[in-house]
Order: sequence, then structure tokens, then C-alpha cells
Amino acid sequence: MAMRRALHFVFKVGDRTKTATFYRDVLGMKVLRHEEFEEGCKASCNGPYDGKWSKTMVGFGPEDDHFVAELTYNYGVGEYRLGNDFLGLTLQSSKAVSNAKHLGWPLTKVEEDLYLTHAPGGYPFYLIDKEQPLSDPVQKVCLAVSDLQRSTHFWSTLLGMNIMDRNEQKKTVLMGFSDTQCKLELLDVSGPVDHGTAFGRIAFSCPRDQLPDLENLMKKENQKILTPLVSLDTPGKATVEVVILGDPDGHEICFVGDEAFKQLSSVDPQGNELLNKAMAEDKSEEWFAKHNRQKATA
Repeated sequence: MAMRRALHFVFKVGDRTKTATFYRDVLGMKVLRHEEFEEGCKASCNGPYDGKWSKTMVGFGPEDDHFVAELTYNYGVGEYRLGNDFLGLTLQSSKAVSNAKHLGWPLTKVEEDLYLTHAPGGYPFYLIDKEQPLSDPVQKVCLAVSDLQRSTHFWSTLLGMNIMDRNEQKKTVLMGFSDTQCKLELLDVSGPVDHGTAFGRIAFSCPRDQLPDLENLMKKENQKILTPLVSLDTPGKATVEVVILGDPDGHEICFVGDEAFKQLSSVDPQGNELLNKAMAEDKSEEWFAKHNRQKATA
């Protein structure tokens, strides 16, 4: 289990330009790589859509030692409905707070040195107003659960995460694969978890030879396997193997073979330029306006 590590969270975005502004100019993240695809992903990385889409990885550093965001953009979808499943990503950066204030990006003070803001699409982000650490500024991702004891068992006993903190008053459990990685916080919402159409996905890596064993364990324990072990090809890059699981509340969890993923996830120095080029060439808004139509709301 010590070989497992947190990689990224997948966000569906409807407005790629505003989203790029938030991650690059407000949070201060860098574009690590950008890829365009003509058809949907075999593992539904972009959701249940078959058309043209793009994937942009953004973060404070390489995915080898940083938790990053995967931004998936479906060209024909302009809006997604939020549920109550994703409760926030917390990062430490006084620079991000000052960027938001300078750009007029809405901030709400939650407590001393802690602000709440939202990415385009409504995703909540918590900014700790302290100097950005030399290590990864991203500290935790918080997900809603309906039964904290059941979910804690799933994530710790079945997936091997270490329990690092429990708060019975707040009904939270904090866990992770190591102290140096982004943590996962589970918060009991005392009711159903609604994933909306904006439902995301959290990704982890593990040695490739653990993937079949993980899949078999899920079968044995009668847990959800959303996508059985499959190979994903990226033209000109490494082929990775993944298995997509569902936790007791339906949160999507991707486990990917670490060896190939380290090749796939290498930083592309042209990533920022490729994203800018794709946004400049994206005529989907003009097409829909010309035909007097609106992009779909998922």
C-alpha cells in the first residue's frame, strides 16, 4: 500500500477560458500537459460523452510529487449540474489569495487565514492565507459520504488508506497513503450523496501488478467496478492500464499502473501553448450561435 499515491481530481468544465483563468491566474497553477481527443474515452474519463473533448492537467508541479487537477472539456456541453458530492479542495497559498483579490475573484472569509472561492462551474476551493510551502500546496480533497463508518471501512480496509484523523463532532475522517501526499477527507452529510452531472473522479496510482488483485478484491467484496481493467492509448505516449471503481456512495475512483503513468504524465513544455491554441481555435460557441442553438446542459 505504501507504493500507492494520490494523483489528481477530474473536473468537468463548461467554460474552458474562464476555467484557465482561475487555475492559472488565480491559483497560480501551471499547465502540465494538454491533449485533444476526437472521441470519448474507453474509461469515460470525460464522462458519458462520445464526441470531441480535451484534457488539461494543471498543478503546482509534476504529478510525480504533486496532486493536480484534470480539466475535461466536452465541446458540445456548456454546463453541468453540481451535486453535493464534491465538498472542496484545500490548498495553502497566500499568493492565490492576493491574486483573487487583485483580479476581483469572489472570496468569502471562513475563518482566520481561510477563504472560500469557487472555480467556474461552482466547484468550491478553500485557500489558506499562508506562504506557499516548498512541497505541494494542495492539502486535501473533501468528499461527501452518507455513512461515515461504511466509507471509512471501504477506503481504509479495502483500498489501504491510513486513517490520520477523526473528528466525531464534525463527522469527518482524514486519510491518505502517506503524510507527504494530498489527503482525502470524508464528511458525513447524513443523507444521500447527489453526484449531479458534474460528478468528478479521484485518481491514484499503484504498481501495475496490483491492478488485477485490486479488481479481484472488489469482486470478492461485492463492490462496484465501473470499468474493468482496461488499457488506454494516448497517441505518441505510453499506454496505461486502469481500473475504475465506485465507493459505497458512487464516487468514481481510478487506479492506474504507476510505471506507465509516470511516462504518460511527464510535463509537456508546450502544454500551455497547446491549451491557448485549442481555445483560440475552438469555434463551438460561434457555431451554436450561428445556428441559433445553445450548448447542451448535461
